[in-house]
Amino acid sequence: MSNKAKKSQYFRALLLGALSAASYAYLFTHVDLVMEYFVKGGWYATLPILTALYFSVVHGSFASIMLSIMGLQAAKGTGH
Repeated sequence: MSNKAKKSQYFRALLLGALSAASYAYLFTHVDLVMEYFVKGGWYATLPILTALYFSVVHGSFASIMLSIMGLQAAKGTGH
């Protein structure tokens, strides 16, 4: 992997890690506001689903890049 590619990976990891941490911090410091909207019903019922999807994508992307930086890759199929 080239030096430029490594720097790009580190930058993406830093960016996604900061976004993930900031998102969790916002969520936990504004629990009352979050719950106010999450329990309204109707179309508001999609908010918990969208929030879970958002956290899944952001945190999952961060975790994937971190594993790649550490040199851990998914195992190839066993051919069964």
